[in-house]
Amino acid sequence: MDHTALLFAQLTDIFRIGLVAGLIYTMERTKLQTGIVTPMLAGIVFIAVIIASTVPLAGVEQWRAIASGLIANAILIAALMAIWSTVKRTIAK
Repeated sequence: MDHTALLFAQLTDIFRIGLVAGLIYTMERTKLQTGIVTPMLAGIVFIAVIIASTVPLAGVEQWRAIASGLIANAILIAALMAIWSTVKRTIAK
């Protein structure tokens, strides 16, 4: 599996999207106590490692799955945070 196909597979993984959405929800609820950067970085790494370890892809080395997972998680967090910010601004008006 080439890198583009691996990244696309991880970006469209519904389990990964759900975990990232849960990470953002948890961060929003606890940002006064823990801040934003540390929980998000720890969550990005945790999700990438746990999915690559528990659901290995055939023909893909674990380190490639983790590295690609880090990129996919960062992209998903950026997209979901943009959507969440837009929704919050729309509701506040």
